[in-house]
Amino acid sequence: MTQQRFHGRMAGSGRACDAPGCPEAGEFRAPGVHPPGFDGPGSYRWFCLDHVRAFNQGYDFFAGMSQAEIEAAQSPLAGWATQTRAFHPTAGIDQAPRWADFADPLDAIAARARSRADAMRQAQAAARAGIDPADRQAYGVLSLAFDADRRALRARYSELVRRYHPDRNGGDRSHEAALRAVVEAYNHLRRRPAFA
Repeated sequence: MTQQRFHGRMAGSGRACDAPGCPEAGEFRAPGVHPPGFDGPGSYRWFCLDHVRAFNQGYDFFAGMSQAEIEAAQSPLAGWATQTRAFHPTAGIDQAPRWADFADPLDAIAARARSRADAMRQAQAAARAGIDPADRQAYGVLSLAFDADRRALRARYSELVRRYHPDRNGGDRSHEAALRAVVEAYNHLRRRPAFA
């Protein structure tokens, strides 16, 4: 396929124009019915020069958007509101490897891969056991096994409250966020059928 006089022309593609009843070759790509999204670039239609010109004249990028969505799309900061994984400070990784703990950098990478694989296995085991992501997060906060019973839940809750409560830490309030997370996780799990 070669580009010729018109930008975007894909001559020799062998496609027919998607306009009904048009015998010309479809050499110009236009957005299709399926828009781009998380699952891929979307679909395309192929038109001849006359029909792609007609399509472009009637195309409305903002069709179906609310006024707020249009203003957000027209903002100079549009597209910069979220960080891509590559430009995120952590590059999408929970924390950097502690390189001093490993003799070989490949061991550090392998350890991270093993921990990710373990996390995936735990998520799959939780899904098989009927444990939803919110429950799984609560189990993680309390460091409980998925087969824990009510007694184990209460014991772990008591242990963590004693560990993080300011009265047990000389008035130190630096653990309040952890304490709040423990209380929320306990209150979430104690209402679940597994702990009834």
